[in-house]
Amino acid sequence: MDKDRYVSTFSTRYASPEMQALFSEEFKFRTWRRLWIALAKAEKALGLPISGEQIAEMERHAEGINYAVAEERERQVRHDVMAHVYAYGQQCPLAEPIIHLGATSCYVGDNTDVIIMREAGRLLISKLAQVMKNLAAFADEYKALPCLGYTHLQPAQLTTVGKRAALWLYDLTLDMEELQRRTEGLKLLGSKGTTGTQASFLELFEGDHGKVKELEARIARDMGFAACVPVSGQTYSRKVDAYMLSALSGIAQSAYKFSNDLRLLQSFEEVEEPFEKNQIGSSAMPYKRNPMRCERMGALARYVMTDALNPAFTAGTQWFERTLDDSANRRIAVSEAFLAADAILNLYINVSAGLVVYPRVIERRLREKLPYMATENILMRAVKKGGNRQELHERLRVHSQAAAAAVKLQGRSNDLIERIAADPAFGLSPEELSELLEPSLYTGRCKEQVEEFLAETVAPLLAPFAGMEIHGELKV
Repeated sequence: MDKDRYVSTFSTRYASPEMQALFSEEFKFRTWRRLWIALAKAEKALGLPISGEQIAEMERHAEGINYAVAEERERQVRHDVMAHVYAYGQQCPLAEPIIHLGATSCYVGDNTDVIIMREAGRLLISKLAQVMKNLAAFADEYKALPCLGYTHLQPAQLTTVGKRAALWLYDLTLDMEELQRRTEGLKLLGSKGTTGTQASFLELFEGDHGKVKELEARIARDMGFAACVPVSGQTYSRKVDAYMLSALSGIAQSAYKFSNDLRLLQSFEEVEEPFEKNQIGSSAMPYKRNPMRCERMGALARYVMTDALNPAFTAGTQWFERTLDDSANRRIAVSEAFLAADAILNLYINVSAGLVVYPRVIERRLREKLPYMATENILMRAVKKGGNRQELHERLRVHSQAAAAAVKLQGRSNDLIERIAADPAFGLSPEELSELLEPSLYTGRCKEQVEEFLAETVAPLLAPFAGMEIHGELKV
């Protein structure tokens, strides 16, 4: 690797080889040649004077791209598509006169971009499914384990570890549905010509509109698509990019929320991300177990969420039938959004497969706050035994404030239950109060909600991915 020039960290640290391959020059230019072959085949089938020998010659050289010739030609003509038309023609002298016949640059450029986005979207869908599998298993395992719930990051009613995981998982079900819809709904640009009017193809087919329409249908089928966009300028609508990156932003938002929650839980020492045997948490503090995976997820998530603004601006600034100020931005924004989303899901797979739970810490922290949460049940029990609801409510308020002051000002443990037991107005024995401190009394339908959610919502979404397993390998 060259050490004296910039190298993207998506290549060296973050994105998977599979995702990098989809956005590589090799995949792009091989797809260009596939599109030129599909065009020539369709034109031949519809009566243009193109021979089987010409197509066979193109197919023989579909993959062995003569990059040096193309790069030298581009230096001369300053046009990447025409440089590759020339290079392909050098390898295919018989077919050279009919390569790119009737097409404009966006025939290969835009159609290839759609193909890449579809394949990249499918790769992300498979990784998203693996994260969902991991979290579903985790939620099911811990669906009944009580823990503190929080509102405003302040202890609130109890929830369970599994129910909290179900919240993370529900966000991902929304992302899965959106990404599948956007990915499988993609359409090719087709063969629309320089301003989208198909005038060049109408000329080739001597005014036969039916053949011009059939040309696009044949190209779409050859490339594995159901249809081409119905109308366009020279390019497909850049709103397609905006919609796709919006779906990736959704994944980033979900991952960001998960990573922040887990970083807080790791600070509480309740749940941790995986920590390897030889991993170093800090150069200065050997005891540290920093949540570096979740921190990286958050960093990359912010990148994707802000990067999604790029195609929105691009879509809004396309003049009439097209302008070229989209090109440089799209080369960076679209590819890096997919590469970053891929990196996020690699991390999410890794973390969700190796979450470490500390039930005793969870119980200790829960029991520190449980007396406050039990006060309503204590009030009801005492009223049933003949107490006055209003008077007991006031006594609970006073006892709670005193217990909290002792904890905060004197560093003492929470003695609210002892105070209530010593107050004859409640008429409750220590044994009765102990019964009311059973955590499972305060988790509501958490267990049942998780079971219903996994069966009714998650299982149908994951059914197509049965038997699939992806590991979240980290480069560095």
